[in-house]
Amino acid sequence: MYRHFISHVSRQHLFPTGQQVLLAVSGGVDSVVLAHLMHSAGYPFAIAHCNFHLRPGDCDRDEAFVKALAADYGVPFHVAQFDTHAYAASHRQSIEEAARRLRYDWFRQLCSLHGYPAILTAHHRDDSAETFFINLLRGTGLSGLHGILPVHGLVVRPLLPFGRSQIEEYARLHGLQHVEDVTNSSLLYRRNQVRHRLLPLLRQLQPSADDALATTISNLQHVEQLYTALLAPLRQHLVDKRPDGSISVSLRFDQLGSLLPNPSPDLCSQLLFEMLRPYGFNASTVSDIMGCKTPGRRFLSATHQALLDRETLILMPLDADAAHPLPSLSVDTLPASSSGIDYRHLPPNQALFDADTLSQPLSLRHWCPSDRFQPLGMAHGSQLLSDFFSDHKYSIIDKQRQLLLVDADDRILWIVGRRTAHPFRVTPSSRTLLLVTVG
Repeated sequence: MYRHFISHVSRQHLFPTGQQVLLAVSGGVDSVVLAHLMHSAGYPFAIAHCNFHLRPGDCDRDEAFVKALAADYGVPFHVAQFDTHAYAASHRQSIEEAARRLRYDWFRQLCSLHGYPAILTAHHRDDSAETFFINLLRGTGLSGLHGILPVHGLVVRPLLPFGRSQIEEYARLHGLQHVEDVTNSSLLYRRNQVRHRLLPLLRQLQPSADDALATTISNLQHVEQLYTALLAPLRQHLVDKRPDGSISVSLRFDQLGSLLPNPSPDLCSQLLFEMLRPYGFNASTVSDIMGCKTPGRRFLSATHQALLDRETLILMPLDADAAHPLPSLSVDTLPASSSGIDYRHLPPNQALFDADTLSQPLSLRHWCPSDRFQPLGMAHGSQLLSDFFSDHKYSIIDKQRQLLLVDADDRILWIVGRRTAHPFRVTPSSRTLLLVTVG
């Protein structure tokens, strides 16, 4: 195993062997074997250990063990203490997801602080097979079936060619001590069910199941690379970043021409899934989008919203409103007799009103579907604001971002930058004016 490990690292150029890398060590047999291999090969490394405080007593035991291991090898030791339950609750995540997020965020901070070029973890071939089946049962796309990648950003997994039995045998032959996580045997977790029930059954049915799975996962990685390359021209044709920061995705799959002639509905759905997957949308939501005929319908992922605008989807981050807070609003009161303002030639961010026709204070807000408005020049009646938007060719995003100036009674005084309201106009009989400036 040692010679195979050295050869694999060298052949694949997994990490710079002359620089100190960061090794994630839990204290389990996998990470202990990785540390021993790294030390035996003479590769410089530091050790990082996370104490998630999930198993009273055991977590502190594990930390002490890994600290002693780092001292035995004479390498730097980093440790972080996490309140994982509190983090999971505040971020509405599972304990497993919270621990993963905390762990890798901290590892990346260490790399930035100390200049480590890579983070080495002890994931191995059985972990990759387990991930394959977990994602298969979840119904993920092709990217979920490539198992665990050997390199992903800063994270490197040099033990992927080796199975759990090989790692355990290496530890036995070298007399390596390690600690056991009791949760690894609990069948409450999906991964453990795959590990302790599904994979042993497959090995009974087919003794070469491990090799066959590894070959299949490797083939799927290559297919995914080809698939991604073939998607690139389709993505370029369908996806467009707009000047306002939003992203439009065309639903006109029938206009792809020679890129994808006569696509079936199922193929269109799969193509849309690939266009939206980078923004967190799953297959179920994509199916809802494909079946929707109602413009203005809103669909959500964990990070983005998608708005259906005829034959286009408009994507925006969910925190877009937080990133673009309402602009400032200033109101100046002026006597009409001495204002000297030509209200017909004001800049787009200013408007003038008869102060006696409205109720203060004034404020800005976004529109609601029931809003009505009496545009300047309409002497009688009113119209739905949505009809005004349609008449002026507003997109879904334009509607969402349009600001309204309203008075204390929530009457619309101004579609900011576009049109003021007739009842609040300046007339020859106006005595006091309000000059409103937005931004």
